[in-house]
Amino acid sequence: MIKGLSITPPVLGRISIGKIVEKNGKRVPEKDDQFSITSQIQNKEGWIKHPLDEQLRAKAPNQNQKLRTIPVRMLFNDPDLNLRAEYTLFDRQTGRVLCTGNGETCQRSTPNGVEQHPCPSPECCALAQGGLCKVYGRLYVNLDEADEFGTFIFRTTGFNSIRTLAARLRYYHAASCDLLSCLPLQLTLRGKSTTQSYRTPIYYVDLTLREGINLKQAIISAKDIDQQSKAAGFYQEALDHVARQGYANGRFEISDEEGMEVIDEFYIEENIEKESIQHASQIEQIQKGLQQSVRVVG
Repeated sequence: MIKGLSITPPVLGRISIGKIVEKNGKRVPEKDDQFSITSQIQNKEGWIKHPLDEQLRAKAPNQNQKLRTIPVRMLFNDPDLNLRAEYTLFDRQTGRVLCTGNGETCQRSTPNGVEQHPCPSPECCALAQGGLCKVYGRLYVNLDEADEFGTFIFRTTGFNSIRTLAARLRYYHAASCDLLSCLPLQLTLRGKSTTQSYRTPIYYVDLTLREGINLKQAIISAKDIDQQSKAAGFYQEALDHVARQGYANGRFEISDEEGMEVIDEFYIEENIEKESIQHASQIEQIQKGLQQSVRVVG
């Protein structure tokens, strides 16, 4: 195996809750209230839809066929192998990863090579000032049973999605006694409003059991699947071990190509969010002023 090259799960496509569109000659992110499943091929309109997108959308329970749940299977029993998340600092021009950390230690690219340093979190790190460093998560899930080791990747820089997914994976892992890869799960899109969003819905991704299945039923099914797999000679523990070695083989898991995609998809969005929040704040101030004026007149 080539040293320094991180071996990550094979990716067949992407899962997203938004897309990149062209407005006034600029590529900008556009949020959505549903999932999209795309291939790894782009054209001038953006990422081309994967055939699974249409298949799952046709089964959607809502009449407008919005895709808000996706049945998935975890590839690994270890939650940390399915969801990869760390603080990440990108070079905005090249997409190259400059530093990744877990809040305790970090791997940082320097003129002398990759060095290990303390990671105080972005709020307390001099290198991360100005919002240059943010949490970045990648969830690998299996959608196509015809390719047992092929995955679809959901990328996010949202704390809500990362925190919720991390909790769910650990809870299901513990409750099933290390049978996470055998559980019938689904990605579920949820929305909530916060003070900062000025009551505008913010969408994030949750991980739940599939519709109509409770936890006891899911665990019984997982045990049956595990026993059948072992009888066939499948060794899940070895798969997790090899995956763990693959991740550890490189200092940085993210390629420059992926880095540029992340910058296009998430970092440009910061300016748009700030502008929309400022606009909402201005409208709210105007409305308050009008209400006060009406009271004075009355």
